[in-house]
Amino acid sequence: MTIVETGDVPADARLPTNHGEFRIRVFHDQSTGFDHVALTLGDMSGPDSVLVRLHSECLTGDAFGSERCDCGPQLDSALQAIQEHGWGCLLYLRQEGRGIGLHAKIQAYNLQDQGADTLDANLMLGHPADARDYRIAADMLLAVGIGDVCLLTNNPDKVSALQELGITVSERKPLIVGINEENLAYLETKAKRMGHEISQHELGIE
Repeated sequence: MTIVETGDVPADARLPTNHGEFRIRVFHDQSTGFDHVALTLGDMSGPDSVLVRLHSECLTGDAFGSERCDCGPQLDSALQAIQEHGWGCLLYLRQEGRGIGLHAKIQAYNLQDQGADTLDANLMLGHPADARDYRIAADMLLAVGIGDVCLLTNNPDKVSALQELGITVSERKPLIVGINEENLAYLETKAKRMGHEISQHELGIE
């Protein structure tokens, strides 16, 4: 997996948002052809761990406001948390549908409409439960000067993956938002079958 610069002008610019002014940098992954984004706020070279969110692309949740998942609220809440903290980084990774792509993800939705849970739907289509690869994330973090992170996630696999790739994860902070009737079963599957650290109490189930 190789990050390359394309063209003479760097893909690096200001990005004013409703969560403050970020810096946007685009990294081209030569091995997949995908462009991934690093949004940073403030100075990444301080003595403390950098507040970081690894956010996998979710067209339906991030752009269309789908309530089948918690992705849109997580994206918004992560940017807000970074703004309130005063500095941090969000990586927007082009790994739609836990890495299986948009077409397969909507096929999985079809199977879920017929009663399969999110994990079984992927398996029924011949895909792994989670096909994401975080090597590009580690490369991007190092490229923007980050080696020690406080990770915003409920997914312990992200913690272990970064640690195996040489990134220090000094702390994990939960990001439990956007729970609704439509995504409750999805979140239960994450907790019960995929090891995400979301309690029954946090889901409103006693």
